This record gives sequence, C-alpha cells and structure tokens, in this order.
Amino acid sequence: MKRSSPAPYTSNCDVLDRLAAVIEDRKQADPASSYVARLFAKGDDAMLKKVGEEATEFVLAAKGGVRQSIVYEAADLWFHSLVALAHYGISPREVLDELARREGLSGIEEFTRRTAPPPK
Repeated sequence: MKRSSPAPYTSNCDVLDRLAAVIEDRKQADPASSYVARLFAKGDDAMLKKVGEEATEFVLAAKGGVRQSIVYEAADLWFHSLVALAHYGISPREVLDELARREGLSGIEEFTRRTAPPPK
C-alpha cells in the first residue's frame, strides 16, 4: 500500500493530535493487520518493554552522533511513548500542558518542587 503524503499542519502539535487519533482508532483493530493493535493485544508489559527498547536505540543513535539516525530513533521513541500514553488514557495534550507548566522554571527549581514534601 502506498503511503499518502502527510497532511499539512498549522503546528507541530497537530501531528501529535492526529497520531494520537490514529492510535485510538487502531486500538480495537485486528492485531493481524495493525501494529498498534498488536502492541495493545500484547499488554502493558510488552508495550512498556518496547518503549524501553526504543529509548535504548535512541541513546545508541545519539552516542553515534548521526543526525538522521537520532531523528529516526527519536520518532520511534515518541511513537511508542504515544502508544503507551494511549494505553493509560493520557493524551499528548496532557503531556504538552505539563511541559508548558514547567516552561520558564529552571530544571533545579522544577525538580525541587517535585521532590519537596507537601505543605502541612
């Protein structure tokens, strides 16, 4: 089957939204004909193992320093992370909202906020 050209988008977030919608649609598809459905059918342990494998491949690509390999592996990691997020009912928008919440905070300040004991 020939792939169609990607649809034009107004922002990069549109790509994540469209991909999340495709993942949602394919959750219930036949695992014999859908890679996403196959991941869901295998369960969360297999799905999370795949995310770990993709993370390792990304790290190895980054260590290799070949720009296109890094981009390719980052795309794989993002895709499999989106599948895992869908499994847990989390939308990409929730992650983007969290990133927006952290924007402007130093990494040290953000970490301190997460690890500080709750106020009494």
